[in-house]
Amino acid sequence: MPNTDINFMTAVELAQHIRSKELSCAEVMKAHLDQIDRVNPKVNAIVTYQPERALEGAKAADESLQRGDDVGVLHGLPVAHKDLVDTAGVRTTYGSPIYVDHIPEQDALMVERLKQAGAISVGKTNTPEFGAGSQTFNEVFGATLNPYDLTKTCGGSSGGAAVALACGMVPIADGSDLGGSLRNPSNFCNIVGFRTAIGRVPVWPSQTPWSALAVQGPMARTVQDAALMLSAITGPDERCPVALTDAGEIFNPLAHSLERDFDGVRIAWSSDIGGLPVDPRIVSVIESQRGTFGELGCDIDEACPDFSGANEAFMVSRAAGMAATRAEMLETHRDQIKDTVIWNIEEGLRLSAADVGRAEVKRAALYERVHKFMETYEFMVFPVSQHPPFDVTQPYLTEVNGVQMETYIDWMRSCYYITATGLPAISVPCGFTEEGLPVGVQIVGRHQSEFSVLQLAFAFQQATGVWKQRPEIAV
Repeated sequence: MPNTDINFMTAVELAQHIRSKELSCAEVMKAHLDQIDRVNPKVNAIVTYQPERALEGAKAADESLQRGDDVGVLHGLPVAHKDLVDTAGVRTTYGSPIYVDHIPEQDALMVERLKQAGAISVGKTNTPEFGAGSQTFNEVFGATLNPYDLTKTCGGSSGGAAVALACGMVPIADGSDLGGSLRNPSNFCNIVGFRTAIGRVPVWPSQTPWSALAVQGPMARTVQDAALMLSAITGPDERCPVALTDAGEIFNPLAHSLERDFDGVRIAWSSDIGGLPVDPRIVSVIESQRGTFGELGCDIDEACPDFSGANEAFMVSRAAGMAATRAEMLETHRDQIKDTVIWNIEEGLRLSAADVGRAEVKRAALYERVHKFMETYEFMVFPVSQHPPFDVTQPYLTEVNGVQMETYIDWMRSCYYITATGLPAISVPCGFTEEGLPVGVQIVGRHQSEFSVLQLAFAFQQATGVWKQRPEIAV
């Protein structure tokens, strides 16, 4: 079987071929390592690379199958870890020169669970400094390039993961999302990124374990692959105080079909998320697929909840978190921190208790309004990003559709408004601009309704087939 056939098999297909012994874990790993060697120098997605360790792990995985051991759902699948997540004995820089030689002593919980499920790491994927900003570049490793146009950004902050997936370097990868970091790069790279409810994927270690903004989660080329990975990383853990208690098995597409009848299901549709500036190219692609949801049986209304207060709720909470985790570093390493992170930390340090309290009250009111709105609608469908992939040499967008952006993340309101609601949201390939740049659609579900979000995303994916369009450099 040609390598590229293996590289672009779905994770579900690879898992089945490995279990049936039609493919060995070593064959699968070798194909992916060859693809990394061939394509990664062009895009800079994987920044700490461990091919020998990965191949050894694959051989051990084959031996386990030969012995008849009980193996996990991801057994033998190559995976890459975002350079924000701790990996025992493997360099983890957080995209910062301060941590250029940092080697953690323990795995993060998500890495631990991926290993337990049988996934084998090939290394670490690039991220912006401390994951700040939806453009993947840093002083340690440089920029990661969009494989559909090497002059454009891949988004962020899970940009390296998105590119590795789009290029067939791995079938699954982990990411994280505060203001859109699972969704934005997926949208820019024609793959799937799923932001779940807080606690669905428990996070440990964490300096702020009670945080109700940041999540970790799955990225893949297909919805069913994201579901497969999600099944391995969910479930309770006492080290995470907000972990949900539901078991992850429900998400396993090998055990539970994602098929569903959507006849009569009501969707709230807005191509500008209630009045945000959105580039016409994005609107054109999103609107071109409205009929697809209708063909699935959905009843579609032009409607959007009132997002007033979302901006303050998110920006204040984000700044407070920056101050809580980075203030001491600002004092000791200011000259090694990028300007946007310095600004964000200092914004947090300027906040008063009243500022933080007011933001929490506004977020509570936002949740109540959106919850009431979604008693009528089971899903909301929006753009993921307000602008297509832009010049990779530009740190962030300063203008969208003629409207000036005040901060380095203002152009991501389409994602972080959803973050502020706490609702699950997935980015699914939707189409391409006339220039050939990927555009994703954002499907938002009800409170903790991840399985239903996966079902609608799967139905849309199957109806469109957009995910099958690969970047030319990867084929």
